[in-house]
Amino acid sequence: MKKINIGIIFGGRSGEHEISIRSANTVIREINRDKYQVVPIAISSEGNWLNPVESIELLPADTQELFSDQIGFFPKNKIALLGDTGYQGITRLERAEDEERVFNLDVVFPVMHGTYGEDGTIQGLLEMSGIPYVGCGVLASSTGMDKVVMKTLFRDADLPQCEYVWFLRNEWEDNQNLAISQVETKLGYPCFVKPANLGSSVGVTKATDSESLRKGIELAAEYDRKIIVEEHLDMREIECAVIGNDEPLASLPGEYIVHDEANKFLDYKEKYSGTGNNEFVVPALVSPELTKKIKSMSIDAYKAIDGAGFARVDFFLRNDTGALLINEVNTIPGLTEASGFPKMWAGSGRDFSSVIDSLVDYSFERHQDNLRNKTKL
Repeated sequence: MKKINIGIIFGGRSGEHEISIRSANTVIREINRDKYQVVPIAISSEGNWLNPVESIELLPADTQELFSDQIGFFPKNKIALLGDTGYQGITRLERAEDEERVFNLDVVFPVMHGTYGEDGTIQGLLEMSGIPYVGCGVLASSTGMDKVVMKTLFRDADLPQCEYVWFLRNEWEDNQNLAISQVETKLGYPCFVKPANLGSSVGVTKATDSESLRKGIELAAEYDRKIIVEEHLDMREIECAVIGNDEPLASLPGEYIVHDEANKFLDYKEKYSGTGNNEFVVPALVSPELTKKIKSMSIDAYKAIDGAGFARVDFFLRNDTGALLINEVNTIPGLTEASGFPKMWAGSGRDFSSVIDSLVDYSFERHQDNLRNKTKL
């Protein structure tokens, strides 16, 4: 059987560039290489597209060895992905006379986190090019990336949430005291400050007074023009993985267990540096009834943003009231060795290789469904 050419796009112009590389490494190592011809395609932190040979060099040495017998097969000069249905694959911008202009891709898996990858931008490019791709479409990706818009959709879907305040960077710069006053009046301290369009805890801080709030907002404003501040809750963090298109499936929920009670906020370093302060447990230590509710709300949140392919849904479980609150949907969740998405499916009885197979199937299914839509009268 002919192998499926799958382009794994990773890196990108985002604060989560390094996490994307780690996630892509997991996908490349776990994918069934008897079924797929893996074509690594990296985007530099400056936004430059790298050819597969250059892209391989960004991966760990043991992963690079997996491509040792394929180097001659890949384009080696400048490449690009064009939004043109006549160029459904990698386009060689420079080529020898005997080389084809287009290196065909049957499907693309954008393993990208944050801006210019998870926010609908690359999904739009892939839609224009007519290439099937794994994951959410343009609408779900863009609304899932913007925490403010996402919370609006959750509100309209009657999903319970924590209290929050948001404002634009220019509003902060024009009247800092007003923004501080809004946060103190509605939320109080402590609270959490976040860029509205980022993940992996990049740019996120915990504010305990007006001074730390100002510093947190200044940091968040370095990453996005929209800043969101959320109330602090005495709670547990629960996650649930979802896959599928119109009839999605939810995994068993998982939970971060923090060992240092004095430092329960999991920032970027705590999540990904392997400090040992936390571990991810599947299934989460909740009742069967609550497990069922988490799975049901995950699917509701997924549908609220018009999700497709896969996502991870994050919850807060309040310790004081027992209320389950929706936090956010991550439309390209972390897929690293430390990430919850693969672990939740493993805990649900599915190895990651089979999950990847399903994600590719869902991408073809959605692509065929889109082809049913008329594009001219």
